[in-house]
Amino acid sequence: MARTTDGEGSPVPQRLLAAATRLFAEQGYDRTSVQEIVEAAGVTKGALYHYFGSKEDLLQEVYARVLRLQQERLDDFADSDAPVEERLRAAAADVVVTTIENLDDAAIFFRSMHHLSPEKNKQVRSERRRYHERFRALVEEGQRAGVFSSATPADLVVDYHFGSVHHLSTWYRPDGPLAPQQVADHLADLLLRALRP
Repeated sequence: MARTTDGEGSPVPQRLLAAATRLFAEQGYDRTSVQEIVEAAGVTKGALYHYFGSKEDLLQEVYARVLRLQQERLDDFADSDAPVEERLRAAAADVVVTTIENLDDAAIFFRSMHHLSPEKNKQVRSERRRYHERFRALVEEGQRAGVFSSATPADLVVDYHFGSVHHLSTWYRPDGPLAPQQVADHLADLLLRALRP
């Protein structure tokens, strides 16, 4: 059985993901070889294939790990006892912050998603849809309660917010004038203003 850590105790899957993320961001998915990934991670090809099976599996996991984090956090916000407006605002800001904190992952995914097989693409889209549906349910809850305006369909509200989130990797710079939380607060406030009755 392959070791899960290297000699220094770093988990091999994390080393592979970190190396792949850096190389995909710098060179592009299609211009990065498996050999470059394993050399950068300091492991063998056997280790990569033990944990991921293929370079495509690495690409899928780059995005999936961020989406899992975001889904878990959204579920926590949605399940809390806070008023729906607070829950939606927290979720709307959180997806911005977690995307900025994982900007390379987001950029890689949106640039390289077309490299996924139809089956993997369908799986990723299904996971994204689950996230969007949970987010939309918060909007709909607020609309039913009269807290939010129902003048704009909930689907369009969700698309509006996530359109902004998905473009963060094209313009946000860590050395820019706004910190991640500031961007998150502005975008969350825009969303709530759009929903004001």
